[in-house]
Amino acid sequence: MGAVGEAFAKLPIEAKPALRRFHQARWDEPVIFELTSPGRRGIGVPAAGVPAVELPEGVGRKTAPGLPEMSQLHVLRHYVRLSQETLGVDFNIDVGQGTCTMKYSPKVNDRFVSDAKIAELHPAQPEESVQGVLEIYWRLEQMLKEISGLDRVCLQPGSGSAAIYANIAMIRAYHDSRGEGGQRDQVITTMFSHPSNAACAKTAGYEVITLMPDADGYPDIEALKAAVGPRTAALMITNPEDTGIYNPRIAEFVELVHGVGGLACYDQANANGILGITRAAEAGFDLCHFNLHKTFSTPHACGGPAAGACGVSEKLVPFMPGPTVEFDGERYFLDADRPQSIGKVRPYLGVTPNVVRAYAWIMTLGGEGLRQVAETAVLNNNYLMHKVLQIPGASAPWDKGRLEQVRYSWQQLYEDTGVHSEEIGVRASDFGVHYWTSHHPYVVPEPFTLEPTESYSKEDLDEYAAILAHVAEEARTDPEFVKGAPYHQTVHKIDPTCLDDPEQWAPTWRAYVRKHLS
Repeated sequence: MGAVGEAFAKLPIEAKPALRRFHQARWDEPVIFELTSPGRRGIGVPAAGVPAVELPEGVGRKTAPGLPEMSQLHVLRHYVRLSQETLGVDFNIDVGQGTCTMKYSPKVNDRFVSDAKIAELHPAQPEESVQGVLEIYWRLEQMLKEISGLDRVCLQPGSGSAAIYANIAMIRAYHDSRGEGGQRDQVITTMFSHPSNAACAKTAGYEVITLMPDADGYPDIEALKAAVGPRTAALMITNPEDTGIYNPRIAEFVELVHGVGGLACYDQANANGILGITRAAEAGFDLCHFNLHKTFSTPHACGGPAAGACGVSEKLVPFMPGPTVEFDGERYFLDADRPQSIGKVRPYLGVTPNVVRAYAWIMTLGGEGLRQVAETAVLNNNYLMHKVLQIPGASAPWDKGRLEQVRYSWQQLYEDTGVHSEEIGVRASDFGVHYWTSHHPYVVPEPFTLEPTESYSKEDLDEYAAILAHVAEEARTDPEFVKGAPYHQTVHKIDPTCLDDPEQWAPTWRAYVRKHLS
């Protein structure tokens, strides 16, 4: 550990550089359905004298929806309390959201989308009244065409996973159009590609073949050679993968798939480290997708609505989701006359607020700025990796350069102390930060994944690394103390066994009441 490290470990928390005092607000706050009080109202709306509308049979509800009945003040208190219990990119150093690209979203862009010209648009307005919004969609498509090198872009998907599903639907439509849809029933992906690739392909009915990493940490090209064949519909691959490792043989992977008549689909959710440096088309890809709510700095929005973008080569244009936004040199319009289209993948055009934010972000930076984003993200990541790998017990499997993120391992620390990676992460939340471990299964043992992006300063990264070093030292000196965390946070530990039992899952309040309270 060295004399400096030993001296650091002996200092009280208040005296340690870059470790600030933190205590999260904690409220014993029920879910809003439990706060209901019959008869309460936020505002009394007088009758407007609007005549009743006759609805078709079966459209109207038989009973009123079971919404919470609360006053405005109590609604405000509820959500402010919840906001005080939340960590986020505007509150803390959020490099621990590894693979989620939690970067700073300029607040001026929120002013654009809250302006009445955007916020009060109705999605069913006539084209003549929304020429400005259609122009933004069209111009953003042109930008993403240039960034990807592909021929058309669709901005309709409401998330990255929705964009992946749209891509797999286009892949199926393409093979169906050639009379090979029934034959090509396999999709190949890799262990460290985003799981949504495998999940969307499986949901669409494909058999999924997963390539494991070779001894160097790259997707095993020999396994790919053995997997491709007349049943191959597509390769769906993230590059760089969620280890942060970029596959330098990616064009060869694409060629192997093309050689058997399959398509190659590029998951570019990790594009933050390659903007302006390499493009999907240059590696031969037929399709790609971006997450606007990651790479192009629009909010994740707590699970939605996010925004995705699909890019396709010329031969896949007929199958794009419709309607498409077109420009004839004078006006913008929607083209719904697309007989081979896979149809809509979400209502209306897309998530307009996030499309506007992404458009503003790209316009602000320009081409040179986008490349600087990637270069700074890679610099930040490698600086943080240098700091983290000085912490005893931390490692980065595979001795490889990394781009915008790293999947690390606490395996040595666990063997020395019995403290798991999840427990290190929970204790780190006592200092106002956290991290994500990894997708299951844990191919990297005791994992933790960090992605600094271009948004964080050297001081931020120093502080984050100092917190991890402090917690790792606590694990060595008092492992039970670390296992008992958190002490200054609102998060709590859950019994993970329920996560593997669908009978206990309750995605809605009604399901929770039915399964656990009745």
